[in-house]
Amino acid sequence: MSESEVLTRIESGVGRITLNRPKAIHALNRAMCEAMIDALVAWKSDDRVASVLIDHAGERGFCAGGDIRMIAESGAGDASEAEAFFHTEYQLNNLMFEYPKPITAIVDGIVMGGGVGISEPAAVRIATERTTYAMPETGIGLFPDVGGGWFLPRLPGQAGVWLALTGARLKAADTVALGIHTHYVASDVVEALKADLLANPSDPKAVADRVSGDAGEAPLAAHREAIDRLFAFDTIEEIFAALEADGSEWALKQLATLKTKSPQSLKVSLRQIREGAKMETFADNMAMEYALGGRVVSTHDFQEGVRAVIIDKDNAPNWQPADIAGVSDDMIEALFAPLPQDQSWTPLA
Repeated sequence: MSESEVLTRIESGVGRITLNRPKAIHALNRAMCEAMIDALVAWKSDDRVASVLIDHAGERGFCAGGDIRMIAESGAGDASEAEAFFHTEYQLNNLMFEYPKPITAIVDGIVMGGGVGISEPAAVRIATERTTYAMPETGIGLFPDVGGGWFLPRLPGQAGVWLALTGARLKAADTVALGIHTHYVASDVVEALKADLLANPSDPKAVADRVSGDAGEAPLAAHREAIDRLFAFDTIEEIFAALEADGSEWALKQLATLKTKSPQSLKVSLRQIREGAKMETFADNMAMEYALGGRVVSTHDFQEGVRAVIIDKDNAPNWQPADIAGVSDDMIEALFAPLPQDQSWTPLA
């Protein structure tokens, strides 16, 4: 990594982290995660830092996720590089979640996958009219990691299940309405917000409250009742049956979308969210996701999903098993088995 992929510095009482890999929409690699960890650990006990601000360079987006191509190449081998990346990335997510000083994340543009993992733990999460949020992992044979098992089931109703399974993309009106983001600020006001934050570093929420605006009417509001009713089940089979029985245009559209996703990923993601909902700490959830991630990256569906969506871009994955009936309970149990203690994920000391 060139040092410039993450810029860290202290300005007027604010510890600033700027993602600086714009050509890749700031896709995270291990070195970027390590740089952020180093800065956050140093600032924890630094009296010069009252709060932290994470943003990005360029205009394409905040962060499109992790370096999926590297993860797939590693998963095709012994998966050690992928596991090392996950271990570090999840330590960063957990450090941010437990951080003693307020963190502000400005997610102006695309925020998906790993980008969600480094913005959702922030106390102040600011969306703009350019924000597009998604957890699209079921479309590449993965699952919504980086804390998805914690954050998604804690959204209102079954919205998190619907987001995880369909990979739906939301704009700011919906993300703010669901509580994914705490504030809406027009993109042309972002620089003024940053200046205000530098002038008032100890209370980023008050700054965001002062400059935030109305994100507008949430399009998803019309479907929230249906989401809560149709995605409330603990098996994918029951969700499919409920959508089919409902028969509305919207429900059938969701069903058609789900049928394009990896059947294995659908079952893994639903189980992950139901398990995560019961967990008492964020760290417990990350340990579950780490064990799961190290196994899933070596599966046929993840390798095939990355080939179809990222490498060949034919968007025609050949999932195996090809339908949900072929994904047995034993297959899912094996993926969720706990790791031996000496191989399991641990938070930073």
